[in-house]
Amino acid sequence: MKALFKKLIPKFYGALLNLYVFLSPKKTVEKAFTIFTKVRKGRVLPHQNDYLDPVRHERIDIGDHTIQTYKWPGNKETVLLVHGWESNTWRWHKLIEKLREAHFNILAFDAPAHGYSSGKYLYVPLYAEIVEEMIKIYKPDHLIGHSVGGMTLLYNEYQNPNAKVKKMVTIASPSEFHEIITHFQILLGLSNKVSSALEIYVKNRFGFTIREFSSTRFVQKNNKKGLLLHDRWDKITPYHASENVHAAWKESTFITTEGLGHSLHQEDVNKKIISFLQD
Repeated sequence: MKALFKKLIPKFYGALLNLYVFLSPKKTVEKAFTIFTKVRKGRVLPHQNDYLDPVRHERIDIGDHTIQTYKWPGNKETVLLVHGWESNTWRWHKLIEKLREAHFNILAFDAPAHGYSSGKYLYVPLYAEIVEEMIKIYKPDHLIGHSVGGMTLLYNEYQNPNAKVKKMVTIASPSEFHEIITHFQILLGLSNKVSSALEIYVKNRFGFTIREFSSTRFVQKNNKKGLLLHDRWDKITPYHASENVHAAWKESTFITTEGLGHSLHQEDVNKKIISFLQD
């Protein structure tokens, strides 16, 4: 019964939007966008406190947000970790163990509306603003992003090429924004009228169309060394996303796993990341 109720809630919102668009298209798409970008999970859970609290670093004001950072000092190159949707810095704890063993200097942060950072909403252009500020402040040599975090890294590099960054790693990251939007439209059962208005809203607000926002397009001139990891049976982000990005990114290496899921935090995966950074 509970599962059915959860399934019906998005359809209820979609039905309201489908009706309201005839009265006020502008307010309808604004509401649709807030539903799309609203973060419902990802705050620090009780079992994560003991790990995160001792390594809390600076709290940095960026735009309208206060961002919590974390630091694990090391005498090797600096690595910046960028987590995915409805997650937080704790998701990196297994990789951080390996990075510390290899003596990397490690920085991480909670995205807006995640972990100990402020906010209620998150979308890639906003996330990219935070990432770019972190790069300016901490000057990392390597960037690692999981899921939408990886997509954000590729978008930010396209918008703001960073000469100091040597290597980039994406883990189970999506590529095509139109695929994400299509999933959202189906989930809510949005009408063609609402979907068309949403596309116009995105173009007017961010300066790109839904189909133009593509990691495959972003990496075509990316000259950084890249490592892409994706599980063939990933149920959250499609495997073909990393396949296509790899085909367009000349300096990338692609590692496929099978049956390891979306998180890809297994020891063998983390060893491959360390090996790539050390090579």
